[in-house]
Formats: sequence, structure tokens, C-alpha cells
Amino acid sequence: MSQAPESAVPAASAASEQPPATDSPWRIMAPVRVRVGLAVALACASAVLGVGALACLALALRALLLAPGQWPWAPMLALALCTVAAFVLRLLAFDVSHHAAFRLEVLLRTRLAAHMARLPLGRAQALGAGPVAKVIHDDVQALHVFVADSTPLLARACAAPLAALAALLWLDWRLALAALAVPALGFALMALVVGGSREVSARYNAAREQVAEAIVEFVQAMPVVRTFDTGSASFGRYQAALAAYRQVLRDWYASVRFVARFSIAILSMLPTLAVLLGLGAWLLAGGKLTFDVWVAALLLGAGLAESLMPLMSLHHLIEKAKLSVGRIQRLLAEPPLPEVAAPGAQPQDTSVVFDNVHFSYEAGGAPALQGVSFTAPAGRVTALVGPSGAGKSTVARLIPRFWDVSAGRVLVGGANVREMRADTLMQQVAFVFQDTFLFAGSIADNIRLGCPEASMDAVMAAARAAQAHDFIMALPQGYDSPAGERGVQLSGGQRQRITIARAILQGRPILVLDEATAFADPENEAALVQALAALMRGKTVLLVAHRLATVQDADQILVFDQGRLLEQGRHAALLARGGRYARLWHSWEQAQGWRLPGGQV
Repeated sequence: MSQAPESAVPAASAASEQPPATDSPWRIMAPVRVRVGLAVALACASAVLGVGALACLALALRALLLAPGQWPWAPMLALALCTVAAFVLRLLAFDVSHHAAFRLEVLLRTRLAAHMARLPLGRAQALGAGPVAKVIHDDVQALHVFVADSTPLLARACAAPLAALAALLWLDWRLALAALAVPALGFALMALVVGGSREVSARYNAAREQVAEAIVEFVQAMPVVRTFDTGSASFGRYQAALAAYRQVLRDWYASVRFVARFSIAILSMLPTLAVLLGLGAWLLAGGKLTFDVWVAALLLGAGLAESLMPLMSLHHLIEKAKLSVGRIQRLLAEPPLPEVAAPGAQPQDTSVVFDNVHFSYEAGGAPALQGVSFTAPAGRVTALVGPSGAGKSTVARLIPRFWDVSAGRVLVGGANVREMRADTLMQQVAFVFQDTFLFAGSIADNIRLGCPEASMDAVMAAARAAQAHDFIMALPQGYDSPAGERGVQLSGGQRQRITIARAILQGRPILVLDEATAFADPENEAALVQALAALMRGKTVLLVAHRLATVQDADQILVFDQGRLLEQGRHAALLARGGRYARLWHSWEQAQGWRLPGGQV
């Protein structure tokens, strides 16, 4: 039977509908909608005052033409006031919008991180580091730019042309229609560009995600890259992603370059002024227009055309924000593990029971566990053994409810883990994984993870019990020394002992050890064994192990194969039975006696 990998995506334990994702930036801006509305109002007022300044300039020129010897004080004073007021209101609009953008950015990133922490572990891993990082960083940043810059600019770009058009209509409806016809043609052409580039835009975003994911994978796999090749093979996926990204950009440019350039040229100021100059001159020659109205119309037409230009770049930012909002909403729509209302079920002791547990990583896929039932008594050591892919680590990860079972029950202290609150369950279970993970903070901060209020004395006591105090004190800054990204400053055995110190400090009564000494060298293994002995004292322990020598003294041994529990008992009894465990033990003994043949290397 094929076994699903233990990092695959689990099947949903219950059908759940994902809320429909919306690509509207306005809905996701709900927490800051009042501030954004104020910014829009200020930007609109600034735009109207800007057009008012042009109207005042036109009145001043008209006064000078009618009475050359008199300075038009009233229009000039109004011009100055409108200009200053428009400038101040524009600054205020951007100040308000930037404050709203920063608040929205913090709220969204906090919400996304909290939501990721509530997802089933398998689903969180399946989403991929690159796409998730792009959503939390790039997409939230795109929304920040939209709120901070695009919103007030969009308000100005809409209010200013409307105000200028209203003034033109008041002056002369013929010139107003002429000024409106030019940008209308430009926007019609732009609509053709936008309509033909939606598919390319989707491909562009997908290609960007692939590039980001390839970069993350390449950097994280750097030790393997440097060990097994010169970089050419491992770098191939990144180069392929870049090539696909480049091809998408070429396709997009080829499809829109002519129409886009033509529409940009039409939407510039010169075509509008040329039309107003030609039509105005013809009307002026026919006595159907006065010179002062013509000059005023030219000023307002220039203002109308100039205010429309930002819409060219704003459309791209709006579309980018809509795509970003869609990805944010889809991530937030991922169903979390169901949480029960307070206070939830409470454990009565520290036993662990599996009651006819079935579990699959994928709906309809091969089962990872089939009808598993056992009891791990409180205060005893239960070892889980079996070949790779037998289901041992799956059992270990179902205890703290990293996933929900497909059928059956997992009980901690007599309480179903699905009826316990997450904080209650986490207060019961501590984990020491095969693959350790340290954050880039100090050694002390890494030990305090899960107990941030712990005193320095408690941290040092936990480190001593974990056989870590001596090497920590030998570091340049002792407990304040940085661990480096993912603990890169420390050896594998040192990272493992930091992890054990973390578990000792937490003091949780149930301990799950998943291959905790799998990659330790002999010297580190001796220290790890002493550290684990201190950690296991008085606790309910479930020990996942490949090295069978580590499980001989366990109170009971559970033997798994292909997702089934085949045998259980103590070491001597299982050997005497001559079953699956006995065969594993004999294979392990033979492997221990293997030596590299001399002279045959």
C-alpha cells in the first residue's frame, strides 16, 4: 500500500464552505473607511479649489484685457487663496490616507498571521512559503500603496475634471464638448488595452509567485545546493521561473504597446489644447466667441487634460490592488481548525488514548492511519516504532491536533482534543521535533518561546537540565548571543538541546519526542540522552524512534506498519513473540554490525 508523505495536505474532517473572495479594495478597507473617506473629501476639495484657481486666473486675465491700466486685485487675491488652500488640503489628504494605510497594513498582517496559526499544519505547509510570503508582504504592501497614494490621487483625478468640465459648460458648451471628446477617445482606446490584458495580467502574477517561491526554495536549500552540485542544476528552477516571467512581460508589451502609446498621447495636454485652439479660433473668427472666454477655456481645458493623466497609472495600481485583495481574501477563506467555545473540555489526567482513529492526508487518498487504538498511560513511556512511512509521526502530530482525524477520537486526559480549546491542549503537550527550528533572536528568547514571562534564573536552570548551559556560556554574549536565522550559528546538537531546554521550561505534562536524537553524533547524543532524561522525568512520554536501542526500557512499545498498529508490548515480550518487532530488531542489529569493507573504496 502506498503511504502518503507526512507533510501532505490532510483531508478535511468536515465539509466546510469557504466564504466567497471579493476583489474589491473598498470592502477590505472597512477598518479605516472613515479615514479614507476623509482623505477623499479633502482631496476632492483640493481639486475643486485647484480648478477654482484656474478660473480666478481667467478672470484676472479678462480684467486686464478689459481694463489694461487697472490691477485686478480681487481675482488675484482669490487666486492666491485658492492656490494655498488647495495645496494645504492636498497635504492633509495624503497625511490622513497614509495614516489609514499604515493602520490597515498592521491590521491585515496581524490578521493574516493569526489566521495562518489557526490553519491545519498540513494545509499551511501545502500553501507554500513563497505564495504566503507574497500575500503577507507584497499584497498587503500593494494595498498600502493603494490606500496611501492611489485613493487621494483617484479622488483628485475624478473631481478636478468634473469641476473643470462644469466650468467649461458654463463658459461655452461647444468648447466643453470638444474638450471632453479628446479624453473620451483616449479612454476608449485604453479600455481596449485593459480588456485584452486581463489574461496576461493573471499570468504575470502567477509568474511572479513562481519566481518568489523559487527564490525562497533556493535560499533555504543552500546547504544541499553547495553539497550536491555547483549551483547549475539547483538554480535551473529559478532560471526557468525568470524565463517564464520575462516571456509574460514580452507578450504583454507586444499586445498593448501600439494602442497604449496612442492612448497615452491622446490623453496628454497637447491634443486637448490643439482642439480648443482650432475650434476657438474658428468660433472667434466667426464672431461667435469672445477672446476672454477663449483664453479661459484654454486654461480650464489644460487643467482638465492635466488632471486626467494620473488615471493612466492609477488604473494599473487599482487592478494590482484588486488582485492583491483577491489573494488576501482567498488566504483568509482557508478554513481553520474548528475551535470550541470556552471553557471547553478539561483533561482529568495525562493519559493519551487513540480510539479507532482513521486519518488520510488527501481526500480519497491512501489512508495514513487505519483503525488505530491504544492507550498511553499517564506518567509512562510509550515508544512508537516501525519503518519509514508507517504512521508514527502522524500519530505524534494528531495528539496536539495539528490535524483533525478523519474518524475516531484522540483523547488527552479523557477529553476529546476536538472538544478542548487550543490553549488548554497546548498547556498539556510539549514537542521536541527531529527538525529543530530556532528564531533569529537571542538564545534566551528562543528558550523562553512559549513562556515569555520566565525569569533568567528559570531559563538558565532549564538550560542546565538540557546540558546546554556550558556551550551557551562559551558563546561571545552568553544567553544574549544571537542564534542566527534558523539557528545557523549553532550545531545540530546544540540546537536540539536548546529545543529541549525550551520544553523543560514549559513544564507540560505530556511530551512527544519525534526522532529527537536521529542526527546526533556520539558526543552530542550522550548530552542529548542526559537532557532527555531530565525532560522525561515524571511525564507521559510518546517516543517516536528509528534507533531501537532507545526504546528497550519503554513501558510499552507500539509497532506500526502501513498505518496499522500491528503489535504492542514490552521489548522482551515482543522479541519472544517473533513478529514484526522481532524482525525489525534483528535487522537493526545487523545494521549495527555493518562495517565499510577495507580496500574496496
